[in-house]
Amino acid sequence: MGGVRQEEYRRTLASMKSAGVDWVPFLLEESRLPGPRSNLELAQAVADEGDRETFLKILSLSPSSAEDPRAEFLAACGAIGLGRLAAEGEASAIDRLRRLSCDPRWRVREGVAMGLQRVGDADMARLLDEVESWCEGGLLEQRAAAAALCEPRLLAKPEHARRTLDILDRITAGFARVSDRRTQEFRVLSRGMSYCWSVAVAALPIDGKGLIEKWAATPDPDVRRLIRENLKKGRLRKMDADWVKRTLDRLTGTR
Repeated sequence: MGGVRQEEYRRTLASMKSAGVDWVPFLLEESRLPGPRSNLELAQAVADEGDRETFLKILSLSPSSAEDPRAEFLAACGAIGLGRLAAEGEASAIDRLRRLSCDPRWRVREGVAMGLQRVGDADMARLLDEVESWCEGGLLEQRAAAAALCEPRLLAKPEHARRTLDILDRITAGFARVSDRRTQEFRVLSRGMSYCWSVAVAALPIDGKGLIEKWAATPDPDVRRLIRENLKKGRLRKMDADWVKRTLDRLTGTR
């Protein structure tokens, strides 16, 4: 994880820290916000070089008081930083990340997923253990768990991919039981689950294909739609284009 630009930012931040310079103005200036894509290289560098005090400081703006849209970037950096602390063994950081998974700001929720992935990079079995209970939580907690786990680099070992598929299966079962589907939380989970399955299935095709076929046969239109969206992903066509076509044909009723 990381790159040349991220390393440059790390050196800059370390130099500023040693000189006692506040990072916040620099982070706001380099955030690339407002804009379509925030500066993820800088966000990861903040997580690498910051400490608990820094992360709590930049998380301190509440959603209601963040008049500057760039403040969302600060909070996202803080969330990723908490993930680094969690990866280093700070249990309270996981609890804070779970609360932040329900933040109304989507970039903060993305920061939570990236922070959790740092836990997975350090110990994937631990990440799986930590997010088991999130699957029984709110829809945004479930989305955070799925998004965190469904990163290809974390699913190289079959046992990790298998447990991730089981978690996605449980989340999808809960998704199918949701009665009020007009909420923002349901839409957020739906968007996440529309790609997460494809990542896990590509990591463990034999197990994953059976689960996709199971959910493709459900009468629930929203479940069928998210399965269809996963089947459109290039990673699954690359894995087995004939199987994808057959499954899509069954979903659309053409065969």
